[in-house]
Amino acid sequence: MAAKAHVLIVDDDPIVGQTFSRMLTVSGYEVTVVKSVDAGLQAATARVPDVILTDLRMPMTDGLGLLTRVRRDAALRDVPVAIVTGDHFVSAEFVNELQTYGATVRFKPLFLADLLELVEGL
Repeated sequence: MAAKAHVLIVDDDPIVGQTFSRMLTVSGYEVTVVKSVDAGLQAATARVPDVILTDLRMPMTDGLGLLTRVRRDAALRDVPVAIVTGDHFVSAEFVNELQTYGATVRFKPLFLADLLELVEGL
């Protein structure tokens, strides 16, 4: 069986990170979980992931901050990024802004089938 993609998860909520990690790991993905944008950028620089899943609302720097920094980095700019948020009050204009940076936007909760469809689509 061929190895599946390496997924980097950036989420300050350890329960979300662990849950997504377990869901993807049992499906054959290699997963790295970090709790901050800075740690995510360090991890992505050390080993470029195939996909980045990030929360939107995090302390210090949010998912948009991560996304813009990834897009400015020549080594990372082509990595697919999905913003996964529990904030259902995000405006359509803000979602459009995220999409102009090339991000896919999904809302929590994500069940196994949803998460796999998201990652495989990226």
